[in-house]
Amino acid sequence: MQVMKTALKIAIIAATALILTSCGNVEKLLKGNDFEAQYTAAVDYYNQKNYTKAIQLFENLIMHYHDKTHAEDISWYYGMCLMGEQDYYSAGYQFKNFFKRFPYSERAEEALYQAATCKYNESPEYFLDQRLTKEAIQEYESYVDRYPTSIHIPEINARLDELRGKLMQKDYEIAYGYYLTENYSAAYVSLQAFLNNYPESVHREDAMFYMLASGYEYGINSREDRMRERLQQVVNDFDRFSALFSNSQYLAKAQQYYTKARAAIAALETAQQQEAK
Repeated sequence: MQVMKTALKIAIIAATALILTSCGNVEKLLKGNDFEAQYTAAVDYYNQKNYTKAIQLFENLIMHYHDKTHAEDISWYYGMCLMGEQDYYSAGYQFKNFFKRFPYSERAEEALYQAATCKYNESPEYFLDQRLTKEAIQEYESYVDRYPTSIHIPEINARLDELRGKLMQKDYEIAYGYYLTENYSAAYVSLQAFLNNYPESVHREDAMFYMLASGYEYGINSREDRMRERLQQVVNDFDRFSALFSNSQYLAKAQQYYTKARAAIAALETAQQQEAK
């Protein structure tokens, strides 16, 4: 047992010494002017996935090798290190900058792909602000337009479906939220827009029913001069809903809205006829 404890202490001391030596090496290299040595060490750290130390050296080299030997490699490795550290904002900026500086490089296409992927990695959960999700979609679409035969196309298509799914879920829950809070006018408009924007959505049946329900509540509580028009739209929405979802779990409730809307329209027409007499 004592031998094992001693061996463990020796291993810890050795590892600590190696770390301190490594840190010292980076500091020593940064203080010197041997940029070739810095470059070699930076690439070694990159290959070892020691991105923190590699980044320190590459950042120094970028300033020295601007438009000189190794400039393209340094710019590329720097972006890859930032990505390895999951600093996607900085990595995305670096890859875009690489594409601008070296548009004829063999890595230019890959740089643009990596820039879009950084934006994809920044995309948050659907219930948060989706600005970055929209930017990721835009960047992937721009990449596909530029490189339609890229080997990354299948992966990009899958990711685009994922990103658009976030937008769809966000939009549906916003629209449904209007219904839950009894803001029926906003619910009807939002659900209608949702159905137009996402015709193949898994929420299509739900959205159509809640749009119909919102339309009825909005119509029946409208001014008399607008009520008939809005209730007639409920009738039209029911005809469409029942045709598309004849076995829907909502069909009985939708039928009730339809029947009440027809009855209210008939009552309005009777009242108008009596007034005309």
